[in-house]
Amino acid sequence: MTANPVLEAKSISKYFYNASTTQVLDQVSIQINRGEFVSIMGKSGCGKSTLLYILSTMDTDYEGQLWLDGALVTGKDPAYLSQLRNEKIGFVFQFHYLLNEFTVLENVMIPALKLARHSRVEIAERAMEKLQIFDMQDHAHKKPNQLSGGQKQRVSIARALINDPLLIMGDEPTGNLDHKNSALVFDKFKELTQELGQTLLIVTHDQEFAKATDRTIEMEDGKVVGKVSSR
Repeated sequence: MTANPVLEAKSISKYFYNASTTQVLDQVSIQINRGEFVSIMGKSGCGKSTLLYILSTMDTDYEGQLWLDGALVTGKDPAYLSQLRNEKIGFVFQFHYLLNEFTVLENVMIPALKLARHSRVEIAERAMEKLQIFDMQDHAHKKPNQLSGGQKQRVSIARALINDPLLIMGDEPTGNLDHKNSALVFDKFKELTQELGQTLLIVTHDQEFAKATDRTIEMEDGKVVGKVSSR
């Protein structure tokens, strides 16, 4: 293991409090290293999506410690975490969450406009570069409702890359796609790790997808039950 992992979770436990107390994560510890393509697998309800939301800093109600890029982020205030997410984490979800009132190019620009590190002209140039990675540059001035499902998901991955994040996290990013488009999206993820050194952590129920990643973290009943290297 590298001495400086991109992401490290130590003894993460999570409870839901309703009429009774339910433990949904039990002492989960994982480490994600730079340039790895890691999948999290498990049956529905095993806690994998709950874990992802904690790892992404969007859920702060947990026990244990979370480190991102060598810094402890557990206990930090919401404004700090919001800035951290926008700088260092790109998100890809099962649904693309593109805004139909904006063009494809404008959708990709949104996280960078929020971060405000570059001028609008520079951000537009960077957004076009990200679209080119996914062969979507010719669709830049269309609205999302003019695209197919696979095209929309490629745009959402381009958007996740716009701030050159330390880590891309995905929650079932191929869950709504047919086999052909799922394979295309997977190939693009693989390309990001192999050619750009991007780090990816993807929750999936697709065994074929998981087997082709560098490493699979298997979960069951809120616990990590196996870590399988696919290489």
